Amino acid sequence: MILVAKTSLTVKMSIVGLRPTLRAFNDLPKDATKRLKDATLELSRALAAKVKAEGMADEAPQSRLVATTVAAVRDRVPAIRAGGTKRLGRNRAPAFKLLFGSVFGSNYYRQFRRPHQGRDAYWFFPVVESSQAEIAAKWTAVADGIIRDFSEDA
Repeated sequence: MILVAKTSLTVKMSIVGLRPTLRAFNDLPKDATKRLKDATLELSRALAAKVKAEGMADEAPQSRLVATTVAAVRDRVPAIRAGGTKRLGRNRAPAFKLLFGSVFGSNYYRQFRRPHQGRDAYWFFPVVESSQAEIAAKWTAVADGIIRDFSEDA
């Protein structure tokens, strides 16, 4: 799992054999990469829907607010994004300021209503980690199929 955070949190799935597979796409036409991105977007949307549902079902009110910002990212690798600068709640706080407190809790800010547990997340990362093997297998099958289709055409 690769994390990128500034004002939003982007999580890209870690997949065994990713680099050689993407390197193989460099030798194929641009249409192959486009098909891979389209197929990956569908996998990312499924993951984003699971994460969003988990956030909406969470007991903390900030989790429901932040869950509305979860979205799929169109990339060659399955990825989802949460947070951003969207203003949430009655105090219009930016989503990125609520993101980590709602996911990990807080010992200092009482608004998050649950203790910080170190690396243990409440709702975002457990869903991503439990779905990782399934999404990696589907992505590998899709990528291999696209490579096979375009290799036969050549």
